[in-house]
Amino acid sequence: MSTPLDVIVGAFEELAKLLNCEGNRELRLDTFCDACSLVSVLFSCLGLAFKFAEMEYVAKVQNLIQASKTYETLHEILDKDIANNNVKTPGSNSRNLRRVRQGLDLIRALFENFLATNDDSLKEAASTAYAQVCAPYHSWTVRTAAYAGMYTLPFRDQLLLRLNETDESAEKKMKRYVDASIPVIQYIDKLYISRNIKLDW
Repeated sequence: MSTPLDVIVGAFEELAKLLNCEGNRELRLDTFCDACSLVSVLFSCLGLAFKFAEMEYVAKVQNLIQASKTYETLHEILDKDIANNNVKTPGSNSRNLRRVRQGLDLIRALFENFLATNDDSLKEAASTAYAQVCAPYHSWTVRTAAYAGMYTLPFRDQLLLRLNETDESAEKKMKRYVDASIPVIQYIDKLYISRNIKLDW
């Protein structure tokens, strides 16, 4: 029987495969959204500590799903927002894409930290991941709330139970997610960089 991690890993490996295909330089927005919408279950498994991240992530993915009815590729939404001069405007598709990419990267960093330690508590792994990926872009209030929430994280065995995984099976799948998500994250970053949009926001 498939677990949530199986489904997520499979979807991101497909995205990575699409990006590795010779001549395939554009990623379809609907295909990207389908994969991203699966990730929200990981945030909910982390409980209250990541509630803020889950709510923001889910809202932004929903907005991009709506946008996929109008725009075919990730390239298109960026080019449209550049033309309208609203790339960094709250609610713009380009900003939403940036935040979704941050969510994917947060899970990647969390998995990497999870795999690097055998701690029963996830506090260290999650705090480090948050500090690396999200904290530089969050206000003091949000950062304070996030770090306070780290005390409510499930323990390692509780998380594995929620994901329906063993230590061994989770390790393999988390490594696969890390490997598959990196080219997707890099692809999104390159979309901005190639249009002279800095990534420090």
